[in-house]
Amino acid sequence: MPASPARPAPPALRIAAVIPCYNEALAIAQVVAEFRAALPEAEIHVFDNASTDDTAAIARACGAQVTYVALAGKGNVARRMFADVEADIYVMVDGDATYDLGDLRRLVDTLIDGNLDMVVGSRQDDGHDTQTYRAGHRFGNRLLTGAVAALFGGRLTDMLSGLRVFSRRYAKSFPAVSKGFEIETELTVHALELRMPFAELPVRYRARPEGSHSKLSTYRDGWRILKTICKLFVSERPLLFFSAIAAVLTLGSIVGAVPLGVTYLETGLVPRLPTAVLLTGTMLSAMLAFVCGIVLHTVTIGRQEAKRLRYLAIPGVRHLRPPTPQR
Repeated sequence: MPASPARPAPPALRIAAVIPCYNEALAIAQVVAEFRAALPEAEIHVFDNASTDDTAAIARACGAQVTYVALAGKGNVARRMFADVEADIYVMVDGDATYDLGDLRRLVDTLIDGNLDMVVGSRQDDGHDTQTYRAGHRFGNRLLTGAVAALFGGRLTDMLSGLRVFSRRYAKSFPAVSKGFEIETELTVHALELRMPFAELPVRYRARPEGSHSKLSTYRDGWRILKTICKLFVSERPLLFFSAIAAVLTLGSIVGAVPLGVTYLETGLVPRLPTAVLLTGTMLSAMLAFVCGIVLHTVTIGRQEAKRLRYLAIPGVRHLRPPTPQR
């Protein structure tokens, strides 16, 4: 019998490196070089967020594809990255050369082998400089990560990491809303909300190249991230939020009504009529808050179902590259 023709090899997964940058002329060449060494098959895309230095020119000279993003803010850049780049796997990292990219292959393999949708690089200080990962930043990260874990579940330890690997179905189902550094919070909550499979692996975190400066403001950006968590709590957990308000109002109304009830039972009169009216309004407000929570909870479920259906319409990493048949 004639030999059956050999089946073609399964197509290789398309890997895209997406690097948001703002005034990183001193670091971008090193980041591109490390990407090429770790993932030589990856397409490298640098998204220049209206830099005023030579970031774009240096990245272009290093062979990266450069896209100009006029709207300031890392969230605006992330929105363009996921919209403009077509790939099966997205590797996102800050362009400041603080993340050691030598272990990128391990992060990508973890995503593929586990058919995951996100792998987060948990920062581990290399210990060479006490200012690399300052104590204030560590404390703020733990506080914010703990808040998200309490509200949405999950076991991430570094929610604010700038090194992440995403599947295509994650990237194309992510409705980015944030404008600035709070985008990491939104990225994490999106995975937790849809209960996507994800993992977290340690990566070495090091000091910036000499002469470059961080764009992160501890207090300003921390406040923005905290506001983002509160907004997401209201929009994604409305029943819990409004039920808490209703419980506080109900308790206040009942506590205030006890003396009035005692006086009424003793005398048959309600001498403090304005107080009684106020407490009645407070109880009605509690009931209204609870009803608002129920209505918005129904709306949230509908939104989550729509996002889930969009997510399910995109094949996972394992199905994008079918296994080679055994002979």
